[in-house]
Amino acid sequence: MNVSGEIIFKTMRSGGKGGQNVNKVETAVLASFPIDPSALLTDEQKATIYNKLSSYINAKGHLQVKSQAYRTQLENKNDAVRKINALIEKSLQKKKARIATKATKASVEKRIELKKRNSKIKESRKKLRVNE
Repeated sequence: MNVSGEIIFKTMRSGGKGGQNVNKVETAVLASFPIDPSALLTDEQKATIYNKLSSYINAKGHLQVKSQAYRTQLENKNDAVRKINALIEKSLQKKKARIATKATKASVEKRIELKKRNSKIKESRKKLRVNE
């Protein structure tokens, strides 16, 4: 799923690489994807995104990602789009159901043997009592 057509970009000065250029060129990008008006997502998918990506969503209901890893605005825009796409795809993946398994006979015997061994060790720590 590619949501790049619905993303709103805002630029700002970056704190990363670039030397003196950092102080005068706005290379950092804040990408904002409005979830509710999106035509690409169903209502169920939107609800899933709200649940799983709540830390990335602001009060207006926009999924926000910042990118300042590169020296150019274009590379940072591409990086922000890639991040948003990856976040949305990961949040929409269904988790595989865990199949409960039974403990093997060998593992049960090993656990019981360990318990017996620990019991004997602790028993040997007790003081011997002479019948009173």
